[in-house]
Amino acid sequence: MKYALIGQDIAPLLPSLLTDLLQAGHLRCDVFMEEKNGAMQSLLEGYGNACFKHAELGGSFHATASRQEVLHQADVVIYAGDVMAASRFDQDRQSLMSPEEGQTGLENQARVLGGIGGLMHTLRQGSFIRPLCEDIRRICPSALVICMAEPVARCTEMFRLYGFQVMGLGKSPIRGPGGVDGMARKMGMKLEDVEATWVGLPSFQFLTDMVVRSTEESVMDTVRHMTADGIFGEMPRRWLRELGGVSVGSSTDHAQFMAAQDGYEPDEHPELSESVEHRKNRILQMSTVSEKGLFDPDGMIAQLTLLTRTGPLRPGALSIALMKKTDLNMPGVCRRNDGRIPGLPDAAMVEMPLVLFQKKDETPTFTLPPELLDLMTAVDEANRLAARSAFGDTGAMREYVETDPALEGLDRLYMLDVVYAMIRSHADILDAFDLEEDEE
Repeated sequence: MKYALIGQDIAPLLPSLLTDLLQAGHLRCDVFMEEKNGAMQSLLEGYGNACFKHAELGGSFHATASRQEVLHQADVVIYAGDVMAASRFDQDRQSLMSPEEGQTGLENQARVLGGIGGLMHTLRQGSFIRPLCEDIRRICPSALVICMAEPVARCTEMFRLYGFQVMGLGKSPIRGPGGVDGMARKMGMKLEDVEATWVGLPSFQFLTDMVVRSTEESVMDTVRHMTADGIFGEMPRRWLRELGGVSVGSSTDHAQFMAAQDGYEPDEHPELSESVEHRKNRILQMSTVSEKGLFDPDGMIAQLTLLTRTGPLRPGALSIALMKKTDLNMPGVCRRNDGRIPGLPDAAMVEMPLVLFQKKDETPTFTLPPELLDLMTAVDEANRLAARSAFGDTGAMREYVETDPALEGLDRLYMLDVVYAMIRSHADILDAFDLEEDEE
């Protein structure tokens, strides 16, 4: 098999990705990574090939600036990138807060996932994903695509619009005070003591069950009571009362898809990618593995350090199961609904477990409260409109502004003018729009 890795957020994923490919998958594979920086090419190749050598399965790792070389005969393409640099987010935020806009309260729309900020984020992602899709269609049209770019539902939908077989992996609701880990701790347990199931949309997930592993008993009633008592926060308590569902993961992520929420304050400096400190540390550890190898104690310690800092997302395990048709039970995979959540459109880009058994998809169906389904349907519609907008569809963009639930209560005609002004401010990368013709 050949893997093509593209995007500036790929490097932090390499330790767990290569571990899955070489150990869990027992695969002889060739991995090609797109990397423009010559010095980083040498570092990444040294690290990757040290991992291959230790696995003793054959195969090779290559880092190159040539996308043609990366994609040529690729079986799997993994995209993990974000063209939304911190400076771009700050530019959006300043535009939305400007007193010259003549309307107060727009700073609440300085978001990463939904609303006006989420739309701008999606449009900028489209400026990279659109040419990438053209390259995949030209070079390796049958490749499986795994999308790990935020906003995941919208970016995964972009690849689907091109007709590729695609699945997405987004932020996991396992860690954090509002995640499964935090819930378990407030019940006097550890993360490893429980098994949780959640469904919904990426970054908009709701818990359907939590089971104690040792007894196989559900503690979902306890979770509901604790949510109703506000133990997990005021916003989850309000959503349980109004929507009937227990949110899991970051409450601030959920709030970004909704109209202005009491208690929600947009993050002025969201974590958009790997921090400088983490990047420096990762490069140091990779350099040690590259120089020492994984048979050396120092190299092995460096690799273990890298693995402890890798998140829970496992694109390697997902791709192996899909390509080799092996059994898999993975939570939180983004894909078309296709009836798994009755009440949502089949085309909805949802997040739910993926259960593969004996070469069949055995993922069960999930029932959600009607009020939650109504909101989720509206958020999904906004997600898919934003994905179409990223390809230059100004009609879809207008419809997004007219219907996005995150803009409820705002003057939508005025917000459309704001969007046009913000697109012009990013004209150096947003070149897919003919706004003059649209405004006529």
